[in-house]
Order: sequence, then structure tokens, then C-alpha cells
Amino acid sequence: MSLSTLCLRLGISFFTLLILTRMMGRKEISQMTFFNFISAISIGTIGASLAIDSTVSIRNGLFALIGWAIFTLVLGWLNLKSETARKLVTGDPLIVIKDGEIMEDKLRHARLDINSLNTLLRKKNVFSIADVDYAIFETDGKLSVMKKQDKQPVTKKEAGITITKKKVFPIATGVISDGQAMTANLAKLHLNENWLENQLQMAGVDSPENVFYAEVQEDGTLYVDFKEEKLD
Repeated sequence: MSLSTLCLRLGISFFTLLILTRMMGRKEISQMTFFNFISAISIGTIGASLAIDSTVSIRNGLFALIGWAIFTLVLGWLNLKSETARKLVTGDPLIVIKDGEIMEDKLRHARLDINSLNTLLRKKNVFSIADVDYAIFETDGKLSVMKKQDKQPVTKKEAGITITKKKVFPIATGVISDGQAMTANLAKLHLNENWLENQLQMAGVDSPENVFYAEVQEDGTLYVDFKEEKLD
């Protein structure tokens, strides 16, 4: 392939991709659902093949790019017109925390573990699951969080509130995950399993095996989320 031919193919590929992505809309970038992810990878691969693969003719490369863009636009139109098609293509949001309780089955369905959930919460400036009323795992992989009423931010005018809780630890820290004590985290807090067992007994829990997740709050209290079979 000559240099002039390569420059021509690069230019055609670049401007075709620019025009087509503008036509497909901002959703391809701003809301990366399963289909948007597949669409972006595929159209990028086709564009790259058009630019540098001499075995792909310019005509065939343009046809493939335009055809894929049309396919994307048609599915986007179906998403707007049909709820069934929208569910098949993008899926449904999943409630992973409801009324302050972790929905274990929804976590499994979303293939999220407790550490990943905590990471997503921290990105929303939530450092304790105990502060959450509802959390919804959206179809684009982001987490929407509604804090409990007493944890929601207030204005300076409303903030005539005296803080009575003493801050014992700098941040809420998990100490039980899926029935297993997190001894390393307990050690960081200068606590031990005897302290944990006493706290669980005070909460009416016989064994850590009955707990899906527990964390020590900043004030030293223990937040406990039971396993679903324990609640039944």
C-alpha cells in the first residue's frame, strides 16, 4: 500500500466515522450500555480495517461502516418505540440496596461483589452502606444512590443541629463479608474477633455465618446486614 493510498484511506475512515458517530448521537458515549459498548467496538474495528487493511476495499469498508451505523440507528429507534425491545437490548436497572438492606440476589445477577459495591458507593461520596436507603445499578454500569433522610446534606440555614455522636474511627470499615470475618480490617481498627462476637450477640446474631455484610461505623457502632435466608 502506497503512502498516498494510506493517507486517502485514513482520511476517508476518519471523516466517515466522525459523520456517522454524530448521526448516532451522544448516547453512544454518554450512556455505555451493552449494545453501545458492542457498537462502539465494532464500528471502531471496521473503521480501523478501512484505514489500514489493504485487503478491505474502500467500497466494502464504507458499506460496512454505513450498514453498521444504520443498524445502530434502527435499534435506537426501536428502543424509543418499544419497551420490550428496550429491555432486550439494554436490560433493566437493578435495585441492589432497598430500604437499607443489601439485595444479595440482585448483586449476584449484576455480578457485583460487596467490594465492588463499596467502590461504586465511594464514587458517590458514600462511605458507609448504613447511610444508604436505596441504590440502583443502572444499565450503563453506574450506581444511583439515595441516602437515608438523616444522612442527606442540609443547607447552612437548616444546619442548626448539634452533632452528638463521637467520631471513633476515621471511616466506616467492613468487618464481615459473606459470613467471613475480615480479620485484617479488624486489626487495622485495633479490634479482635472477641469484640466482634460480643457486638453480634448484642445485635441478636449467633454467628458471623448469618451475616452477609457488617461494618464498624465512625462512632464505633456495628452495622449488620443479614443473609437473606436468615431473614426468611
